[in-house]
Formats: sequence, structure tokens, C-alpha cells
Amino acid sequence: MSDVRSDARLNPLPALIFSSRWLQLPLYLGLIVAQGVYVFLFGKELWHLIHETPKLSEQDIMLIVLGLIDVVMISNLLMMVIVGGYETFVSRLRLEGHPDQPEWLSHVNASVLKVKLAMAIIGISSIHLLKSFIEVGMVGGLPLCSSAEGIAASQAMAAAAKNLKACTSVTAAGVMWQTIIHGLFIVSAIGIAYTDKLMTGTTSRREHAHAH
Repeated sequence: MSDVRSDARLNPLPALIFSSRWLQLPLYLGLIVAQGVYVFLFGKELWHLIHETPKLSEQDIMLIVLGLIDVVMISNLLMMVIVGGYETFVSRLRLEGHPDQPEWLSHVNASVLKVKLAMAIIGISSIHLLKSFIEVGMVGGLPLCSSAEGIAASQAMAAAAKNLKACTSVTAAGVMWQTIIHGLFIVSAIGIAYTDKLMTGTTSRREHAHAH
């Protein structure tokens, strides 16, 4: 039987330090507002897709759909940070037995949250990299949008009222660096997961030794 009383009162200084966790509450509320902004962005992009479908090429539609998936994955990342972070660092949500309780929330802790966030970031990076791969195949030979040629081409295309791509912001070197950074994300996620596995194994062996 535990000798820790649930109604035990803390000394003033520990109580103040422990209560400071509530300073994170405005941060999580701010992320909820950001979630609403992404919902608005998703609706805006979806309306653009529906309204402009007859004028868009297959590659353009694919890029817009990938953009929608990107918004959804970032929204999922926000939910993991909001729900998991609040549960881990602020206060219990007390969702036990709720039919809509996320499966991963039942065993969430700081280590599990880090691994899940790393995997979510890899997924988002994959979508951005795929968008770059598709656009590179579409824009071969087009000038950079930031160059004088790209600005002139954009103005000429706008004047002609043609729904064609006049310039590009994607370069071969940029895609190469995106690929390298994506690979570093993967290596980092593997390192985080491996470190978490080592720490979990060490804790389990320590508890097993104490039990005997």
C-alpha cells in the first residue's frame, strides 16, 4: 500500500515550481488556434482544387493533393503535440475508458512522444520531397522565379492570362539538399528510437534485479 497521500500539501516553494507547469497552457491553446488556421487553409486549397479542376493538368492536381496531405499530416503533428504534450507535461486528461481515446495516448511519455514526433516529421518531409520531385519533372528549362528572367516570364504569362507555369523555385541543388536533410531526419529518428530502446531495456533490467 502506498504511503503517499493524494491530499498531501506541498511546501510553498515546491508548490510554486510544480504549479508553473500551467504556464504551458497558453502555448497549447495557441496550437489549437494554429490548428484552426490549418483547417481554413485546407478548405481554401480544397475549394481551389474543385473550382480549377477543368483547367489543371494531372501534375498540378497531384501537387495540390499532396499539399492537402501535407496540411493533414501537419495537423496530425499538432494534435500529437497538443494532446500528448498536455498529458505528459501539464495535467492528466483522464480519458481512460472513453471510446475515442487515442490508442497511443494510453502509454504516452516523453520518450514515446519524441519518437512519434520524429516519425511525423519524416512523413511531412517525405511529402515535401515528393512534391519537389514532381515539380522538377514539370519545370525543366524554366527560369528561377527570383531571377529577372523568371519575373519577366511571370509577368508575361499573367498578361496573357494563361494558366501555365512561367518559372520555378525548385533547382537540382535544392532537391539534393532536401534529400540529404530528409536522410538526416531518418537517421535522427532511428537514433532516438534506439536510445529509447536502450533506456527502456536498462530500466527493465534494474526493476527485475530489484524484484529479486
